[in-house]
Parts: sequence; structure tokens; C-alpha cells
Amino acid sequence: MTSRLAALPLALMLAACSVTGGGDNGLSSAVEPSLRASALAAEAGRDYRGAIQHFSTLYQRRPDDTGLAIGLARNLRYSGQGQAAADLMQAHLARLGRDAEALLELGKDYLAADRAALCVKVLEEARTMTPGNWEVHSTLGVALDSQGRAAEAQAAYARALEITPDNAAVLNNLGLSQALSGQLDAGLATLVRAADLPAATAQVRQNLALLLALKGEGAEAERMARRDLSPEQAKVNADTLRALAASARR
Repeated sequence: MTSRLAALPLALMLAACSVTGGGDNGLSSAVEPSLRASALAAEAGRDYRGAIQHFSTLYQRRPDDTGLAIGLARNLRYSGQGQAAADLMQAHLARLGRDAEALLELGKDYLAADRAALCVKVLEEARTMTPGNWEVHSTLGVALDSQGRAAEAQAAYARALEITPDNAAVLNNLGLSQALSGQLDAGLATLVRAADLPAATAQVRQNLALLLALKGEGAEAERMARRDLSPEQAKVNADTLRALAASARR
């Protein structure tokens, strides 16, 4: 069962950091709000190239603004440039000193760049600085899972849930961790709980559908999967889920 799970596209979720303000290096007070709004609108529309351009313009004029550095790095990461994002945050931290939110973004960037060991290191530092930040614990769990350290990862998710109970993203990550470590029933129960929350995303429901199929519950898996897919996508996905369910029943 675990070997089948390892080959599946089970999606762990990283939450986004917010963008905050900083000092003034001459940026027009009339222009800055428009650029910030444009950057966030582009990001919301998944126009990461546009968001990078806007955040870059702002950050060049306000190089001491940690919120802008995080916004630029985040969109570099979203666009598949994890290492570039990590380089940016490393340089920012080297200039301005250690900051927990910046370290959290750096950890995410390292994770996106497949540098899990460095991710764990910086997130452990961030955890020491801000032990009440659920996102630090959850992201650390993702990094630990990527290293095969399931027990430690699940402890990190549990701590995140103590801080923010019923967080769908954290429950998603915990459920997948449980399933991947051979605890399919526990993973299913956790993902059912996550999928029932108002904040549950399509990603959570698709992950639940995969686990249902692996449990042999093909019809329920298809029903769950169809909630967020086009008819064409649903047809292709149904074939995969049926095959997984049939394999699980053998």
C-alpha cells in the first residue's frame, strides 16, 4: 500500500505569507498603493510574472521592506523559481538580520528548490523565534515528510493544529502524512474532517478521492473527484480511481 501511495500526486499545501509595509526610499505615495494593489491582483489571478514585475519595482525602491521581499520571493516560488526566491531571501536576511516571517518564506523557498535539509534548519530557527506560528510548524512538517521523517512531521502538524484547530491545509498535510506512512484509515479520517470544513479546497477533496480509491471505495472516490473537475477531466480521473480501487480490493 505504501509503495502505491508514494507514486501518487498527493499534494501538500503551503499557505502564503501576507505582504506588509516598510520604510520609504522615495517611492511616490500616489504610485505605491497602485503598484501594491496591482501586484496582489496579479498574484490572485495567478499572473505570477506580472506580480514579480510589480513587486520587483517596489522592492528596488524599498529594499528594507521585508513584506515586499516576501511578496517577491513568494511569486518567484509560485512561478517555479524556488532557488531564485531563496537567493533573494538569503540576501535580504543577510542585510537586515534574522526575521521570523522572512525565515518562514526562506524555508518555503528551500522546499520548492528541493533543499529540504536547509528548509528544516531555517524553519527550526523560525520556530524558536515564533513558537506560536502555526504555519512554521506546518511547513516544517512538509519538509520533514519530504525527508521520510513521518513521526516528526506528524508531531509538527499536531502542534500546528493545537494553535489553529480545524485548519484544512494542516489537516490535509497530516492526512497525507498518515497515509504515506501506512496509516491509511487514519489518513482517510483526517482528510474527511478536512474536506468537511468550509475552507477546504479542491486539492483537499482530490486527495481524499485518491485515498478513498486506495481503500477500495471507487464509487465514493469518483463522487468526490467530480465535484471540482470538468466532465472531460472527471472521465479521465474516474478511470484512474477505478483502477486504484480495483487494485486495493485484490
